[in-house]
Amino acid sequence: MWKSFATIGLLVISNSFMTLAWYGQIAFRSRLERFSLAIVVLISWCVALAEYSFMVPANRIGSAEFGGPFSLWQLKVIQEVVSLTVFTLFMLICMRNEALRWNHIAGFCCLVLAVYFLFRH
Repeated sequence: MWKSFATIGLLVISNSFMTLAWYGQIAFRSRLERFSLAIVVLISWCVALAEYSFMVPANRIGSAEFGGPFSLWQLKVIQEVVSLTVFTLFMLICMRNEALRWNHIAGFCCLVLAVYFLFRH
C-alpha cells in the first residue's frame, strides 16, 4: 500500500514541476519577459530536471516490473489524472483570466473513467 501512496505522491510533485516548466513562463510573464527565449528555455529545462527527479522514482516504485502495484497502462493513466489535477489547481491559482468550464470538468471525468476501466480486470 505504501508503494501506491509513494508513487502518487511523487507523481504529484513531479507534475507540479512539469506544470511550472511548461506553463510557468506564461504565468510569470511579467518576471520573465526581460529574458530572451533561450534563457527562458534553459530555466524551464532546469525545472524539468526536477520533474524527472521525481517522475523516474515514481515510475520505478509504482511499476509492477519493479515489484510495484501498477501496470504500465495504469501508471500512465494515473499520471494523466494527476497531471490534469495539478494543472487545474495551477490554472485556478495562477491564471485567473482562464475560467474553469463544464467541458473541462467533463473531460476530467472522462479521464477518471479511464482509470476505472484500466483497473478492471
